[in-house]
Amino acid sequence: MSASEALVPGVDLDVESLMRLRLLSARSGARRAAAAAPLGGVARRRRGRGAETYDVRPWSDGDDMRSLDRNVTARTGAPHVRTFHDERERSVLFVVDFRAPMLFGTRRAFRSVAAAEAAVASAWRVIDSQGRVGLAAIGSAGARCFGFAVGARSFPPLLVALAEAHRIALAEGAEAAEPSLAAALEEMESVGGTSALTLASALDSPGEAFDVIATRIARRRDLSVLLVADRFELAPSPGLYPFRTRMEEGLLRIAHGARTAPDERLARLRRLGARALEIDAGLDAETVAPLLERLDMERFDGRSF
Repeated sequence: MSASEALVPGVDLDVESLMRLRLLSARSGARRAAAAAPLGGVARRRRGRGAETYDVRPWSDGDDMRSLDRNVTARTGAPHVRTFHDERERSVLFVVDFRAPMLFGTRRAFRSVAAAEAAVASAWRVIDSQGRVGLAAIGSAGARCFGFAVGARSFPPLLVALAEAHRIALAEGAEAAEPSLAAALEEMESVGGTSALTLASALDSPGEAFDVIATRIARRRDLSVLLVADRFELAPSPGLYPFRTRMEEGLLRIAHGARTAPDERLARLRRLGARALEIDAGLDAETVAPLLERLDMERFDGRSF
């Protein structure tokens, strides 16, 4: 790769970095396994692959040959696999916001990158718990689901698709179309059946119907929001800052001692029935990991799972 094509940390989404986030899952998984070990010190794993069909999809590298669906393969002329689950299997669809306002950051990373990192780190934890994970992204053309993965070997292609979606968003820039979050959520509402849904976003341009749609989703399935914020939004330093939006441009003056108003979005999301966690885009993935672990435990460990 030439110097001009080199990835910029915090701006570009790096698949290798997303793969390394699994190490955070391994560490937290080891701690939780030790704490939850059954009496006698023998770990027991449920046998079998479950009896309920999740989906039928084209074959991809890493799929188990035993999952081949001979009927669909014969009918379409291309190999297809049928995936199953039992009623207690974890299944989460992660939706990452890559719309133009997310391509902003003043510290470590763009909000879009921080959102992707948080979603993928949480997704690795689900996969390593024998769960099923879906990945989707919201861009200028709306929401798109890249598919579902069962097991670590089938997850990397979804990460490649996520990174490519982010690359396209960067190429389109700030002038790209900006669909409302409500419209994107509505597109994802029927994806994944009853899988839990986690949205990683700063909630820019939510749309008038956001509350109605989020409430409806939260009633039917577990809904979590990773609310990504830049340090400038959380605690801006005093000074004079040039800015440009689609509507106007100018200078923003922040006086000494000025404080931002308390962020009421967390309370708003909880009123809608969603779990909510604020993610500081300036913090690295290792610092954010314990927060994600607590959210995951709240979702699955004896409460919603």
